[in-house]
Amino acid sequence: MWLFIVLYILGLHTFQATGQGNSTQMYYATLTIDESAIGNITELLKPFVNDSAVYVDNLSKTTYCQSTSTNRICTCETGFMWTKKICEPFNCCNTRICHFSKDIAHMCVSDKSVTVSGSLTLKGDKYYPCLDNENKGFENCTTTLCTEMKKVYSTLSGFDNLKITSYRLGSVIVDFEMAFGQNINISYLQSLSENLSSSLRGKLKMETTGVVTLHMPSKPVCQDEPHIIRCTLTQPLDTKEPPKWELKRQGQKFEITNGTESDVTIKPLETTVKLNNISELWEGEYMCLYVQTSEYYTITHKAISELDASLRAKIDITVTPSFPHCEKGIDRLTVHITCQTQNRNENQTVKWTSNCTTIVQKINTTASAIVDCKSGSRIPNIMCSFENTCQQVSHANTNINIIYENDTFCKADGDWKNTKAGFTARLQCKYSTGQRQRSCSSSGIWGAEVSGCVNNEVTNVLQKATIVDIGLGKTDDNVAQVFSLLGKVTNDSQSINTFANINATIAILNILSEKNNIKANSTATNDFLESSSNLLERSLQASWETKLNGSQNPLADTYLRSVEKLIKVADITNAPKKKKNIEVAACNSTQSSICTNKVFNVTVQLKGSDDVQVKTAGFQELEKYLPNNHTEFSPNSIVVSTTADNQQRSPVSVTINFQLLKRRPRNVDIKCVYWDENIPGWSPEGCEWQGHYRETECVCQHLSSFAILMSKYPLNIPELTKITYAGLSISVICLVINLLIELTVWSAVVKTNTLYLRHTAHVNISLCLLIADCCFLASSEPKKISEIMCGVFVVLKHFCYLSMFFWMLCLSSILLHQAVFLFHNVSKKNYLRFSIVLGYVCPLLIVAVTLLVYKAGAEGHYFSHETCWLVYDGFMKGSIHTFIIPVGIIIFINIFSMVVVIMKLLDHPKGVDKSHDKEKKAALTVMRSVVLLTPVFGLTWMFGFGVMLLDLTSGIMAYIVNYIFTLLNAFQGLFILLTTCLGDKLTREALLNRLTSKTKTHTSTNDSTTKLESTMKK
Repeated sequence: MWLFIVLYILGLHTFQATGQGNSTQMYYATLTIDESAIGNITELLKPFVNDSAVYVDNLSKTTYCQSTSTNRICTCETGFMWTKKICEPFNCCNTRICHFSKDIAHMCVSDKSVTVSGSLTLKGDKYYPCLDNENKGFENCTTTLCTEMKKVYSTLSGFDNLKITSYRLGSVIVDFEMAFGQNINISYLQSLSENLSSSLRGKLKMETTGVVTLHMPSKPVCQDEPHIIRCTLTQPLDTKEPPKWELKRQGQKFEITNGTESDVTIKPLETTVKLNNISELWEGEYMCLYVQTSEYYTITHKAISELDASLRAKIDITVTPSFPHCEKGIDRLTVHITCQTQNRNENQTVKWTSNCTTIVQKINTTASAIVDCKSGSRIPNIMCSFENTCQQVSHANTNINIIYENDTFCKADGDWKNTKAGFTARLQCKYSTGQRQRSCSSSGIWGAEVSGCVNNEVTNVLQKATIVDIGLGKTDDNVAQVFSLLGKVTNDSQSINTFANINATIAILNILSEKNNIKANSTATNDFLESSSNLLERSLQASWETKLNGSQNPLADTYLRSVEKLIKVADITNAPKKKKNIEVAACNSTQSSICTNKVFNVTVQLKGSDDVQVKTAGFQELEKYLPNNHTEFSPNSIVVSTTADNQQRSPVSVTINFQLLKRRPRNVDIKCVYWDENIPGWSPEGCEWQGHYRETECVCQHLSSFAILMSKYPLNIPELTKITYAGLSISVICLVINLLIELTVWSAVVKTNTLYLRHTAHVNISLCLLIADCCFLASSEPKKISEIMCGVFVVLKHFCYLSMFFWMLCLSSILLHQAVFLFHNVSKKNYLRFSIVLGYVCPLLIVAVTLLVYKAGAEGHYFSHETCWLVYDGFMKGSIHTFIIPVGIIIFINIFSMVVVIMKLLDHPKGVDKSHDKEKKAALTVMRSVVLLTPVFGLTWMFGFGVMLLDLTSGIMAYIVNYIFTLLNAFQGLFILLTTCLGDKLTREALLNRLTSKTKTHTSTNDSTTKLESTMKK
């Protein structure tokens, strides 16, 4: 039998490497020889080697080929293998036997052969002719350079060939390839490379294959099973860095590191990768790398092999139509079922099973079934099963929900087909990931469409975030890449302006925050803060507030928790600390120092902590999205988070000085709260508000995320409204009675000019107070009246209350005049002019000027619609001071007048003319009115000042002052009636005389009538 035998001959040459040692050269021969002559091959070949300087050192048979009538079968001898270039076209890799066409015979190579590809960068202009292949010196240059390199490398045992493949610019870069028929001495290769680089004044970069061996399984590895990949050496390598593992998959290259799914171990002559969980992520081309470097060369030893995994099918089962409709007259329907799988190139066995239906056709991943239109008690069900080469089975099943003849259903609407009542229709999103959903109510009415579609860019980032720490690449580099991509995605707020996209984006932050031992460098931190700030844009508010069916924790809770954790591990030292909606600050805290951070004008001070770094973050707009479990309160500050890089063991005190988003109205309570993740919601535990004098300040005894909640309504004083209504009603009645009495006894009591002034003032005081009280009653429920009417009532109350006090000033002024000028008579006309100017014109001017100054009486400036009264904005701020200051001055003048008059009366000479007795008595009466009315009005409004100064949030004292003021103010009409009318002797006697005279007149009339009747009878 004639055989083709391919063999190589290792020859020893003495002339190639003169001065450097013996050179080697590989010779290859293809023989057609009788099988009986194989043993004499060596002797037979000697006549072919006629060079006396060459000696046959090693002769090996590589390939054994046998011809048949149709093809040629070639087998690699032990220690030899097929190259990928030969075996891949014939599908015989990882086997020793290959079948070729009859006229082809390929050769196996040693499984210990080494190939080297590299480049040599040369300095200087000596080899510039090599760059131009049309140059006359090109061939000479190439020959010279090739000879120089061969002289060096041919001394390596097993040297086969060296050829220059190309030249490149960059000085002069020479690309070359070398082949060795057996394993080589790497230390000797390093020494030779150093000598060559030194002699040619260049630097070498080389890659070897064959020095490192990668051991890969010949059959697919089963999913979810651990597997170890080994990379071995035949000799130790002197490397400055540990060996590296790389995986190339779908055009991407990953460095394999220690992670949750991979463990890399290194031993002297071996490195391994243990894959804890085989999945599609670990399929691809593996590369093991050892790198040796020096100033003369960089040598990379690599081995490459493919890992094939047998994966479980991920099945998506669909029914067409989704809800088969059995219309009248139809007995049976045909439905089509499709089972789609994401597995790419693996052939899997598909099986179909059914329940309460008949499958009539099966074509791999699709099937058709017949359903009965007669209503049955059991719902038809179809299941598909996929079995991979590891005999791992995946299942997917679906019910066929039939719309029977009398069933209620939602009729087709656009993309939405007929849907059975009580079910939800689902459609796959186009050009994005996820589903659209639309429910059909039990009454057959379509609900609103809910989109779960997530942009492909967001989905890509989400997938990358999930695998940052599994071992494909360095974790910190992966985190930085995810944040960079996330920043780009969130920059376009319109593209993510849906609940599904916001939810997926926050899921990315949440996934990263749950990873252990991740760190974000300054660049990654900047991208992280930028993307987190972008999510808080106001234009995304509607997406934050939308909810999908079945969603659990609110988005804002997940967002806050995730960002807080990431800030805790982020490097914010060199990163920009302020973005549009997020600002971060950091300080170092010790037991003896106060740590202060400031974000968005909110100051946070930490006392008594351990030696830690404290980070504070301010979030704008987030307070709108966090769920509020205090229904009577609403957020009135930004959310401020304070964390420490280590767990706190000692007690801490955190003082937060907030900026209120809205001004706090008077008597409105505030809560200092922190975000309790266990609820989740706001909790006041461990936090205390510092009161209305420091209304923006909170003190908390722990680290967390803080905010201020402000009550939606002012504090309510129990029964105060009833007291006010009762008192004012009585006052109005008493004031009316007082005015009627004054009219009744006017002529009897007004006997002097002083008494005229007194009673004129009493009438005007009662009239002003009556009008003011009526306006108070009319505006007691501001929400039920319009803003215009509220403003009118405020103007009337402002004017009438001022007039009341100015008429009191009239009394005290006349009294002071009489005392100083010894009861000098002033005419009634002058009294009246002076009193009208002082009692009405002055208050009118004050009110008019106030209206002009406070934006023409605008709400919120001149008056408050919430209280229908003047505005108080703080000390010497607000329109209320145009009432307080005049009233205070008048009370002071009244008290001064009383003191002066009393001193004058006590010091008055005894021999005064008796003609002035009436005037003296009248003056005493006026003084009595001033003495009585000043405490009535003055004391009332002193408590009124207290009401203005004391906020109800101050405590019990504020409630007591409010009760006293309300009682005094509400019953002023009664006090006037009792003190200035019924308490005055002259008025009381005149009233009694008037009533008595009427009675006597009535009695005398009766007597006269009786006598007349008697006379007539006679």
